[in-house]
Amino acid sequence: MTFCRLNPRLPTALATFASAFVLAATLAGCASPASRFYTLSPSGDGARTSQAAAPVGAGNPAWLIELAPVDVPPQVAKTQLVVQTDATQVKVLEQERWASMPGDEIRRALSGDLTRQLNTIDVYGSPHPANVPVYRVSVNVQRFESWPGSHALLDAVWSVRALDTQTVMTCRSVIDEPVGNGYDALVAGHRHAVDALSQSIAHGIRAISDGRAKGASLRCPV
Repeated sequence: MTFCRLNPRLPTALATFASAFVLAATLAGCASPASRFYTLSPSGDGARTSQAAAPVGAGNPAWLIELAPVDVPPQVAKTQLVVQTDATQVKVLEQERWASMPGDEIRRALSGDLTRQLNTIDVYGSPHPANVPVYRVSVNVQRFESWPGSHALLDAVWSVRALDTQTVMTCRSVIDEPVGNGYDALVAGHRHAVDALSQSIAHGIRAISDGRAKGASLRCPV
């Protein structure tokens, strides 16, 4: 007759292994979905600029721009996408996020658009030659609304100031871009709205530049 002797530590080891397995399975089941990150930065097919470039001389810009940080409403000043569910309610999306704060995203996109449209350089925070005209651009976003499957709204007050003459143009642009379903489409709508805003600002810079020589009155772009 054969007798088997059980290891007294075996039940404890099995229990420990089972507990670890259950814990790992529980943690895997509770893991948060992966976040997706979006940006408004210009891309090859995202920018729709068609404005003529500003004249240049000897390979240097005819003027420079200085784009200040962009202000956005506090309720959307977060990395999560904030979408409208109706006129009075919003939803904060934890898994749909901006690559940086919305004000930074808008500023970076505007800077890229303006420097390309005007064939110039954004010298904000950098020294620049004293003999080149500099136009300071300020943007205050009043509304930055995201309506999934409907539209993206950008309502901004902006100004352009010639630093040498202190000539100022102050305007308001309200841009409403229709969007399809999905958050990619919503972000693309905001990108197109920022591009349209940059075209209006570029028009203002050209108007002030032309007014230096012609004494023309300044009018906001329609």
